[in-house]
Amino acid sequence: MNRCFTFLMLDFSFAKKPSRARFLSVTLLLTLLVVGGGCTTKSKVSVPPLLSPLVEADTSRLIEEINRLAAVRSIRGKIDIQFLDTSFAECGVAEKYRTADGEVTVQRPGQVYLVIQAPLGVVKIAEMTSDGERFRVAVFQGDEKYRRFVRGTNNAVYKKLESNGNTPQVDCGGDSDKQKAASMQRGISSLSSLRPQHFTDALLIRPAAPNESNVLYAQTETFEEEADTRPAARKNARLVRSYYVLEEFTPAGTGRARVLRRFWFDRVSELRLARLQTYDERGQLMTDVVYREPKNFGAEGRYKLPSLVELTRPQDRYSLRISYQTPEAVKLDQGYDGDVFVLQNKSQLPEVDLDAKKP
Repeated sequence: MNRCFTFLMLDFSFAKKPSRARFLSVTLLLTLLVVGGGCTTKSKVSVPPLLSPLVEADTSRLIEEINRLAAVRSIRGKIDIQFLDTSFAECGVAEKYRTADGEVTVQRPGQVYLVIQAPLGVVKIAEMTSDGERFRVAVFQGDEKYRRFVRGTNNAVYKKLESNGNTPQVDCGGDSDKQKAASMQRGISSLSSLRPQHFTDALLIRPAAPNESNVLYAQTETFEEEADTRPAARKNARLVRSYYVLEEFTPAGTGRARVLRRFWFDRVSELRLARLQTYDERGQLMTDVVYREPKNFGAEGRYKLPSLVELTRPQDRYSLRISYQTPEAVKLDQGYDGDVFVLQNKSQLPEVDLDAKKP
């Protein structure tokens, strides 16, 4: 039982006729005693629960899980793809494409062929390829000035382009009709700015190489408070999930190192790669990939892979959500000719070579 005791030391040595101020002071103290007599206060505090049981794993086990996923040589399957353009985040607006159909083929070491179509596969929206060194993107829909065929180099850094070759300007004003029209134009422009090689890195994780002299690994533990997305969870419920974080470093001079990748492993009930972040030479976050809903892939179910992949490129200001329609129908570890990953401009779209030197 909780009890609250208040001790008051009152000086009654004042004159027989106390002053009005002293009288009011005593009255106030007595009132506080009466009102605060039941001073036990009860309030409900909701503390997010820590999910359990937790899997224990050392660095070798984490590297083993990375390389298990990296053992997949190729993937080909039907996907649903949702494009989220974050260019106007400073306006507090998240512009979304509706979900489109797609088919993706990825093959090591960095090859990808992606087709994006309108629902039911009636209209082709875009095609894009990367052969590991160069990429090509064809946009077929939208206003005519946004339809184009873009070429570039994977490792090059390009500014996001509008149809006139200028970088887009943020405009938070304007009426709703103009904003809707601008949204469609931004969507088409964003598709032409999408780099297909980002799919390869997200869907075919590069292996960890602990035996290489220029790569180091460090393991830590962290706890994250998150929304409770379990089916029976109450509305707005929160929980705490435990992760192992494995950081991949490379030496960067005397007494210094640079982070290459950061792997997040969910360790509730089983060990699962939940997130992958990559960084550039300046330590800027380049790619942030979240992996969800692991399922058995392929007719034989040999691989358990994430069926939902959320890819964010904060520097390029776009985000994608990719979900495999039927994981059991996905084809794995088949070999594809290099020509598959070199897109040709068969539709005779206006061409933009991002590597061409401007006069």
